[in-house]
Amino acid sequence: MEGVRNSVSIDWTRKENVKAKIRTMVKRILRKYGYPPDREEQATQTVLQQAELLCGDWAEE
Repeated sequence: MEGVRNSVSIDWTRKENVKAKIRTMVKRILRKYGYPPDREEQATQTVLQQAELLCGDWAEE
């Protein structure tokens, strides 16, 4: 994981593009495993928030 942490400096101009890709991947995974469609958006937002927190911690180290 050390290599990932060293390359976490985020290009903030591409942040929305990255979030869109993550959102798509999460929705595909949720559908694949039969997650209820009416709860999909909230689950996707939760995953994005968790990813931001995790990457934020890596960037500060």
